[in-house]
Amino acid sequence: MMKMNSLLQRGLKIVEDNVLLKIIQSEIRHEISTPRFQNVETGNIGDFKLDWESSESKDIVLRRRFDSGEEVVVSALLEKEPIEGEDTMFPRSALAKVCIRKPGLSSILQFDCHVNETGPRCSDFDIAGACFIRSASSSARSSTYGGHFFETIDMKLHGAMKEYLRSKGVSEGLTNFLLCHLNKKEQDQYVNWLRRLESTMSHDL
Repeated sequence: MMKMNSLLQRGLKIVEDNVLLKIIQSEIRHEISTPRFQNVETGNIGDFKLDWESSESKDIVLRRRFDSGEEVVVSALLEKEPIEGEDTMFPRSALAKVCIRKPGLSSILQFDCHVNETGPRCSDFDIAGACFIRSASSSARSSTYGGHFFETIDMKLHGAMKEYLRSKGVSEGLTNFLLCHLNKKEQDQYVNWLRRLESTMSHDL
């Protein structure tokens, strides 16, 4: 009797695994046959270069060097929570850190930004906070301005900071690129994860 129960449980598991495998395979076909971002404006990174990216990571890093020796680095990844209740092309907005270092200085000026879709083929960024990071050898403290305090600063100052970042190459072309590239990246990682799951399930069966 115990052997019979064991055989029945094993048979039930095989049926359940087969059903799960078919669902996974169906999801893979769906994702591949309906690429959501195929005809989306990919943006233009201008003078930035894609400095670092990994198929296993969620973030990317872009870098721009000026002839003067000034350096601008942008690191970005998607927001954790998807956008709800809005008719948008991209399911997630992005978070970006823009770091600027002047030649001859090791201190860094960092801006924390939110990158959002504003319409078809349109996007923009908002500055959520700013941070002046002193070098490790400096005795002075780093200073951070963000949160509610940053939201209440003079709008002219806020606008001037935004124009400053635009002058460093943080353009609509760049924000379009970040949204498109990061959302595509997430979809590709999801499909790769499904394929690994499919391979594991097929091997077990």
